[in-house]
Amino acid sequence: MNDTAVSAEISESLTEFREAEWQLRNVHVAGLHWHADRKTTNDVPVLMLHGWLDNSLTFIKLAPALAALAEVYAVDMAGHGKSGHRPVGQSYLLMDYVADVAELVENHLLASGKERVDLVGHSLGGIVCALYAAAFPERVRKLVMIDSLGAISRPVDQTIPQLRRAIQKRLAGSGRQTIYPDIETAAKAREGGLSPLSPEAALTLTPRNMRQEQGGYVWRTDSRLRHPTPLMMSEDQVMASLRAITTPTLFVRADSGLLANHGGLDERGQAIANLKIAHVPGGHHCHLDGDTRPVSEAIKHFLSDE
Repeated sequence: MNDTAVSAEISESLTEFREAEWQLRNVHVAGLHWHADRKTTNDVPVLMLHGWLDNSLTFIKLAPALAALAEVYAVDMAGHGKSGHRPVGQSYLLMDYVADVAELVENHLLASGKERVDLVGHSLGGIVCALYAAAFPERVRKLVMIDSLGAISRPVDQTIPQLRRAIQKRLAGSGRQTIYPDIETAAKAREGGLSPLSPEAALTLTPRNMRQEQGGYVWRTDSRLRHPTPLMMSEDQVMASLRAITTPTLFVRADSGLLANHGGLDERGQAIANLKIAHVPGGHHCHLDGDTRPVSEAIKHFLSDE
């Protein structure tokens, strides 16, 4: 049932989805499930991963289109949405997200005898999907990255300064949480930032990332998500991970996205042996904000094309 709050305009156009949950060894993971169209014969499920500080509702427009092809699962990654937080003393390391995907795929999505999944990831989710596809090519039929093409890298001489910043922040801890009088005020705050959102898109994502406390609402997302990571990949490591991807891959490149003017994308793209590129209008959240039909059509065509 659609018991998750979303903006009124989007909720009117939704096909039915249900809440889903999976227990992993060290964290509880929540998400959303769109049942496949009864007419489809495709038994390869689609697993979708959102971007940093977002949640599974980022795919509220894209998932119904893909449900015409297969079962669709959108996951709240650890620390986001309704999923659990990492234990005290742990950080949100990129490779731990990849391990979460591996466990979810092996023990839950493929438990019924299926052999492969299709992966669709936005931003951070695209990075995680790419690393999983590189490490476990036998489990991935097709890979889609939305405004994402490999991990963020840092020069090797930044290794120790990065480690220092991460440890200093861990020792200092997070500041006091902001209390918002209502969801609308929190959504207004979410509109700004590195990847700005329209009021409609912000109001769609925000409720799932909030919890009610006495006196108002606070972010449900783990504050440690904002802490610097202690270790980042070098560009050589990123390139090696991209060269390891053998599955057919689609890079959805947003004309006004975060990667629109990013140097080195051509070299990264050339590192993936079987890569297609779909140029689409819109910004970083091109799959959620504005006219999302070009994104949906490009991904649907790619996943259905044998």
